[in-house]
Amino acid sequence: MRDDNCIFCKIAAGEIPSATLYEDDDFRVILDLGPASKGHALILPKEHYRNLFDLDDELAAKVMVLAKKMVNQLKDVLGCDGYNIVQNNEEVAGQTVFHFHMHLIPRYEGDQVGLGWKMGELTETDKEEILMKLKK
Repeated sequence: MRDDNCIFCKIAAGEIPSATLYEDDDFRVILDLGPASKGHALILPKEHYRNLFDLDDELAAKVMVLAKKMVNQLKDVLGCDGYNIVQNNEEVAGQTVFHFHMHLIPRYEGDQVGLGWKMGELTETDKEEILMKLKK
């Protein structure tokens, strides 16, 4: 399925030019136009899925294998020191384009890329509540 109003559908289909790093029957990997760091790439499925919740299990597995393949190749090309693999779901979590995509963000020593969060603490109450609800 495809959404004719979705910019990522158009990019994944090759209708809008992009710096394509990789392409197969299921995905197109492109350089992000608003990179967090040099070499920041996006994995886009060619079919339209709003987010991870809508992705079928087979494609979800394939995207992780592709992410591993791409960061292994790009790490050597870019000479970066590490990688963040980021995938946001829904607006509250930072999703701005509602077509599943995965960010591959190269990290360089001292790069100042801000992906952190304030560390909290797992309380006994929260732990017990979550574990109990999962067992139902």
